[in-house]
Amino acid sequence: MAFTGEKDEPFLFPSTDDQRDPPKFFSSDLISSPLPTHSFFQNFVEADGNNPVYIHPYLIKSSASSVSLCYPSRRADYRYIYQVFKPDLTISSSTQQTQQGSHSHPHVISSFTDLSVALGTPSSDLTFFLVRGSPYVTFSVSHHTSLISIATVHKFCSFTSNDTFTKYTLKLDNGQTWLLYASLPIKFSYSNDILAFSKAITSAGNDGGGVPLVVRIALLPNSSSQLEHVLDRYSTCYPVSGDALFTKLYCVEYKWEKRGFGDLLMLAHPLHLQLLSKDEGNITVLEDLKYRSIDGNLVGVVGDSWSLKADHIPVTWHSIRGVNLRFCDEIKSALSKDVAALGSLGITTNEAYYDGRIIAKAARLALIAEEVGFVDVIPAVKEFLHEMIQQWLDGTSDGKGLQYGVKWGRIHIEAHSAGYFLYGIAVLAKIDPAWGMKYKPKAYSLMANFMNLARETNSKYTRLRCFDLYKLHSWTTYLSNHCDDVGMQQNSTSEANHCDDVGIQQDSTSEAVNIYYSAALMGLAYGDIHLASIGSTLASLEIHAAKMWWHVKEGDNLYGDYFAEENKLVGSLFANHRLCKMRNCYTEREIKIGLHVLPLLPITEFMFSNVDFVKELVKSTPSEYNEGDTWMGFVYALEGIYNNQVALKKIRSLKDFDAGNTMSNLLWWIHSRHDYRKMGSCHEKQCCFCRYSC
Repeated sequence: MAFTGEKDEPFLFPSTDDQRDPPKFFSSDLISSPLPTHSFFQNFVEADGNNPVYIHPYLIKSSASSVSLCYPSRRADYRYIYQVFKPDLTISSSTQQTQQGSHSHPHVISSFTDLSVALGTPSSDLTFFLVRGSPYVTFSVSHHTSLISIATVHKFCSFTSNDTFTKYTLKLDNGQTWLLYASLPIKFSYSNDILAFSKAITSAGNDGGGVPLVVRIALLPNSSSQLEHVLDRYSTCYPVSGDALFTKLYCVEYKWEKRGFGDLLMLAHPLHLQLLSKDEGNITVLEDLKYRSIDGNLVGVVGDSWSLKADHIPVTWHSIRGVNLRFCDEIKSALSKDVAALGSLGITTNEAYYDGRIIAKAARLALIAEEVGFVDVIPAVKEFLHEMIQQWLDGTSDGKGLQYGVKWGRIHIEAHSAGYFLYGIAVLAKIDPAWGMKYKPKAYSLMANFMNLARETNSKYTRLRCFDLYKLHSWTTYLSNHCDDVGMQQNSTSEANHCDDVGIQQDSTSEAVNIYYSAALMGLAYGDIHLASIGSTLASLEIHAAKMWWHVKEGDNLYGDYFAEENKLVGSLFANHRLCKMRNCYTEREIKIGLHVLPLLPITEFMFSNVDFVKELVKSTPSEYNEGDTWMGFVYALEGIYNNQVALKKIRSLKDFDAGNTMSNLLWWIHSRHDYRKMGSCHEKQCCFCRYSC
């Protein structure tokens, strides 16, 4: 397979026509390859393609004839946080005025990589190299274009140039200062609140000899003259693309393709700075160069290669430190009841998400039984898993079965659902190796739908469908509109509507971790060290990101007081938006906790290793619960991290459980906890585990 480097063609599930054709915004040479469905630039290619895309630190909005830049301000209260889009600068060219029917020519995605997208406006002959984390927006101007114009929704207060006409300073009446750099001399004229720039005639009597003009535009933070010198210094080197490489276990390396001369200046978000290895590569962190962002301050880093090192998190079948032997009989008693109940579930749903949770629940029972030495129940679980999984892999039941969409190059299953299936497949391949080998091609095809690493155009799946290699977490859903969920309306026609932030979002961090954790387990089951390594690395990065952006900790100032006081967990996280709600309706705190804990697994303790945060989170749930036992099991599981005996008593009183959870699983969790107060240096760091290495 493309993932593992095997030469054989991967198994493909039965083909089906996608419900919608691929977007018109991809270039012709891209349209024949598998297309991204959860990319950071998805708003450029969905619907009319005119929703803003957040390319740190700017919001970028494209139309057929222009591209608008915004350095966004932020709005927040206890329900939401969002960045406001206003077209601070809008760039177009004279070509659009001479072409007929320019509005019939949408923008075009000519190429994309892990960290960048190239966007062209055919009606303007402009190509934008949009590289995430660049403090400059860089675009090239065709030699056919003699004039570019810049407009603003604000007003220009002043505009000045240097002696060589290669740098301009634009000051707006909203207090912003923008710097414009040009690779060739350009001159401007001003009319009707629009700045028009044209190529200057040099002393040699030409305007560049047909060489494309490269223009870079950057906001000057705080209008600081000291930072202006920094931006001047690094303006001559620009990135056109960027890739992320998995060179070592628990390590991601960034490499940018650059042009021009000098050193490359990029911006790192808080998680980058946490993981950035300052001992590898020739990098310099510029602490004083900061841009604000909904993801935290973006800090300048000089260097065209970064090495990011994540925590070593052991991927194991069983608990990390083992089950307390005194309580094995209690777990075995619960296992007998839970395994017997599998046969009476009466599943009639054709929903992959529901069936996936049932499959993962059964798989957990097999592993718990294995760990406590209760092998008598494993054959019944194995038979159940055979029936449940095979009807989806073989398509032998009406309404069930996986299909491959040819137009987009994808299997029609949501990422969270696939994670549950992969977990069940991994466990079944472990306890029934013959079955595992028989279904390995189908298992690997399902995995590759989300974890393909290949860059080749002839691959059957897009590269890392859901995982964002700049943010270092997954986007598992694309929503076309969530304005109604926010419960707000636009205040005036001049106020940009935050509901433009449709697009990629993530609401369950634990289910995202499960995708890659399960893939790593599948690697262990099949003896595939490469798959186990990549799955472990991605799971670790997901955990780091969850702690950074979903776990709202008191005093960290990331989201501000209004939101932090009412929310210990972010509900839904969009690229440009944070909501207290999740999955359109859930605001109850115990449900939010449950959706960020399920499925309860050995790796869960690494998600919730900060004991102080866990205490605050559990304490934040209401004293009188309205949601019943189903969700409270997850709350009690977290309470068991620091208050084991109290949590155990509560768990023993439960009568109902989530579709993917059982009494056996909760007892296994409680009886495999250890007193964090007796863990030496780990406790001093408020951390329940040490830094593992493989």
